[in-house]
Amino acid sequence: MKRLLFAVAACAAALGAHAQSYPTAKPITIVVPFAAGGPTDRVARDLAEAMRKPLGGVSIVVDNAAGAGGSIGANKVAKANPDGYTLLLHHIGMATMPTLVRNLPFKVDSDFEYLGAVNDVPMTVIGRPSLPANNMKELLAWLNQNKGKVNLGNAGAGAASHLCGLLFQNALQQDMTTVPYKGTAPAMTDLIGGQIDLMCDQTTNTTSQIEAKKVKAFAVTTAKRLTTPALKDLPTMQEAGFAGFEVTIWHGLYAPKGTPADILTKLNAALKVALKDADFIKKQEGLGAVVVADKRMEPAEHKKFVAAEIAKWSPIIKAAGVYAD
Repeated sequence: MKRLLFAVAACAAALGAHAQSYPTAKPITIVVPFAAGGPTDRVARDLAEAMRKPLGGVSIVVDNAAGAGGSIGANKVAKANPDGYTLLLHHIGMATMPTLVRNLPFKVDSDFEYLGAVNDVPMTVIGRPSLPANNMKELLAWLNQNKGKVNLGNAGAGAASHLCGLLFQNALQQDMTTVPYKGTAPAMTDLIGGQIDLMCDQTTNTTSQIEAKKVKAFAVTTAKRLTTPALKDLPTMQEAGFAGFEVTIWHGLYAPKGTPADILTKLNAALKVALKDADFIKKQEGLGAVVVADKRMEPAEHKKFVAAEIAKWSPIIKAAGVYAD
């Protein structure tokens, strides 16, 4: 019995020492469950840079593990050693995976430690540069003239562009031929090249393409117009006549379940510092994103928010009958 108690005490002491020295053992990895070059990847790389200083200058690397509606990367983190060195940056997919992905190998509400929300990202309705329409009124007329012939691209089942596309078709009461890609980058390439007609994607991915006039922009999905220079003249979907059409893609940071409380406290503190970092805020605002500055920075509040988002999106996905196997 004495040996057992000694072993338990030694283990507890080791864990305590580990938490105190964290994060000095090795680089921290932020897993992004989508392809490199996409909007979530960009947010992760900006966040990694902003969190380095408050975590003592530790190296933070990004690991892209795409597929199955974002569940492959999420599962990688759920099954990772809960030592604080493997984190997950995910978007609204944390709320859609429970409905979208069949036989999900983890539970969103119980297999992760919630660290806090990161940002809110509006969406933009964009089209190929050769599209005849030049504004939202002309786009709606063109869509009515080409029912059954329109191709709508997305970055794969469960991606933000996929979810926004579902709502777009529902609002129009018009089915389009959806073209899924393995990531946002190839979808954008084909949109620019004219292989697909439309896409609804995050401003973090579309703003630079709009500025360069490589795509045509028609509307934003926020309740109010955006102030970003490249987007400020775009009408909202509600102004275009679609009452209640509002889609914002958010990102959050997570750790594996069982990560020591001291380490979670350090990570949450570093996240809060990063969210107030002027350079990080400037980068996000330049892409049309809004850095979180409300109570969702707290782990418990972000978890409550995700639960509400699950309740919101579940009936929409079920009604569409789409799944990411």
